Amino acid sequence: MSVRGRVAEAMTSVTRADFLPADLREHAAEDVPLRIGHGATNSQPSTVAAMLELLDPRPGDRVLDVGAGSGWTTALLAHLVGAGGQVLGVELVPELATAAADLLARRGVGTATVETARVDVLGAPGRGPFDRILVSAMARAVPDELVDQLADGGRLVVPVQGRMLVVDRSGQHVTTTTAPGYYRFVPLR
Repeated sequence: MSVRGRVAEAMTSVTRADFLPADLREHAAEDVPLRIGHGATNSQPSTVAAMLELLDPRPGDRVLDVGAGSGWTTALLAHLVGAGGQVLGVELVPELATAAADLLARRGVGTATVETARVDVLGAPGRGPFDRILVSAMARAVPDELVDQLADGGRLVVPVQGRMLVVDRSGQHVTTTTAPGYYRFVPLR
């Protein structure tokens, strides 16, 4: 199955509504970002799908989800990497991280968790390397700290100054390409 097909299947299986506050669930099908509190949003589905297609997570991958928010992308990533993979979501807002971790546990997503990120640390150094890293917040430049957490052959997808960048690592060689389109996210830092 193509990456587009795998992502479409994941988005059908892991419904957005389950990761929204009760008063927003009726808007889950709308292709717009939805505010989930604490200055955070649940990204619009077309953006999430585009990012996941660019990331191309594969069964068995170890994935870092930076800016996990409600846990929806973390759950989607867990679906895509399957039982042999692992997904670690990190979220700066403790209340969101706790709620997302509880929701993942209640849904039985044992291959994924969300933890509260430290303000002075980007990603999860010492927990990698990661095969894939997804960032759901706007960076000013490609974060070297996250590139350093990529495994050989790993990929990072990160919005930088309105553009979606794909960073691939092969040994010490790093290539960056820009995906089409423009994007808006909350700031990374």
